Amino acid sequence: MSLLVRRLFPFIGGGRIAVVMPAFVVLVPLFVVGLSWLDIDASIWRHLLDTNFFEIVNNTLVLVAGVAVGVFVIGVSLAWLTSMYEFPGRKVFDFALMLPLAIPTYVLAFVFVGIFDYTGPVQGLLRDLFGRGHWFPNVRGTLGVVTVMTLVLYPYVYMLAKSAFQAQGRGVMEAARVLGKGPWGSFFSVALPMARPAIAAGMALALMETLADFGAVSIFNYDTFTSAIYKAWYGFFNIATAAQLASILLLFALSALLLEGRTRKGKKIIQQHRVQNRIPLRGVNAWLSSVWCLVILVIAFIVPVGQLIVWGIEISAEELNSRYWDLLGYSMLLALSAAMITLLTAFLLAYFSRVYSETWIKGLTRIATLGYALPGSVLAVGIMISFTVIDNTSTFINESIGWAVLPLLVGSVVALLLAYLVRFMAVAFGPIDTSLERIKPSIPEAGKSLGESSLGVLWRIILPMLTPGLLTAGLLVFVDVMKEMPATLLLRPFGWDTFAVRIFELTSEGEWQRAAIPGLSLVLIGLLPVMILMKRSSRK
Repeated sequence: MSLLVRRLFPFIGGGRIAVVMPAFVVLVPLFVVGLSWLDIDASIWRHLLDTNFFEIVNNTLVLVAGVAVGVFVIGVSLAWLTSMYEFPGRKVFDFALMLPLAIPTYVLAFVFVGIFDYTGPVQGLLRDLFGRGHWFPNVRGTLGVVTVMTLVLYPYVYMLAKSAFQAQGRGVMEAARVLGKGPWGSFFSVALPMARPAIAAGMALALMETLADFGAVSIFNYDTFTSAIYKAWYGFFNIATAAQLASILLLFALSALLLEGRTRKGKKIIQQHRVQNRIPLRGVNAWLSSVWCLVILVIAFIVPVGQLIVWGIEISAEELNSRYWDLLGYSMLLALSAAMITLLTAFLLAYFSRVYSETWIKGLTRIATLGYALPGSVLAVGIMISFTVIDNTSTFINESIGWAVLPLLVGSVVALLLAYLVRFMAVAFGPIDTSLERIKPSIPEAGKSLGESSLGVLWRIILPMLTPGLLTAGLLVFVDVMKEMPATLLLRPFGWDTFAVRIFELTSEGEWQRAAIPGLSLVLIGLLPVMILMKRSSRK
């Protein structure tokens, strides 16, 4: 492929820059965050160590462990049932169980609190029935935040585990039964180990989202590193301390990534689908399977969306005003701009990483797509410090020669778009790289033999064939940017509020109902990539 592309496109000798620059843009914020330890504010760190630093570490570890167990149990059990067995409603559950992925964690969080908090309808009904002496778990505690994160993130494990189980086919189970294994023994000793790489990949995605989350933990007042970074920046007004906390969070994220890599080492995720006859369930087992799938779907999607609709109808006359349309405009503008920039960069990265076969090019490509493992708060801190240094240096030089120039980068849209680019490069790179892989070398070679120029082959043959992958990549980035909260909250220019920022402002004041309309808007937009994933999973 590399030799063919070089023959077709001799004008791209300098295309290595398309690989070097994205990797450089990822590395600089990380390097800056690491250098922050050269400037330690002893008084602030003494305060953190004397107050809640160890609580922050403990909360982060407990949250990660709880979500890991939750997404594994729910995701794997649902994937096993829908892929291997036939029971009432299976065809509907097969796709519908992916719908919770459309709900941002912070949207489900404020709906969950609004429903189950002391002033919510559930506890209000219990007081009417049983008086004030009834017991109800603390929804704002560890159990509440772990539950919300699990319900939103289990589709990552469900989607990949289901593909792995379907690829195994019924024959694997039958072979295990012939060797004397029972149903549970066959699952734990054969099916589950074979699906481990896919499950590990799904759990890694879920855990990285957990570490990066800011909105849900802030709604629950559950202090983790992301909330500590925000408080250090806006509470202590000390960006160096925020960067030091970000570096610790970065270690957690990279550890999760490395652990996932070791789990999958030497193994491949089976992606093909085999034709299989599902095992029919009868009687109690069939209905228990249906009830389990229905309970998860109702709690994770139907009830939250229904509550958002009810709140939205009640508050629509007040909230559907010019402020809403301004929020929509800024959200769409940022998402479209970020999607276009990320799409172009990802295309160049995927394209030229195939042109050049050097090992260091492959390494830089992996670095350039590392951003999805980096929490938005970490990127925000690193980019802000980097831009501050550049602006200060530029201002100093300009003042030395008598020019009065205001800072150009800090507090600008450029910083925010750069954070989006780094954060969601991998999201765009995957579909584009996969589409390039599917183009047979004989196709562009045929165009060249028919007299088409190199640019003509690229424009008239390759790009049209990449269109589905480009559209998918652009849509995924667009939706992810619409939902992104921490980077947007920390880096947005003055007045550039989005739906995510508005939800944070309203939920900080306990205004659950007023947050319903922007929350419902994000859910409806988030359904678009979920529909794409559902369509892909239905293909054999």
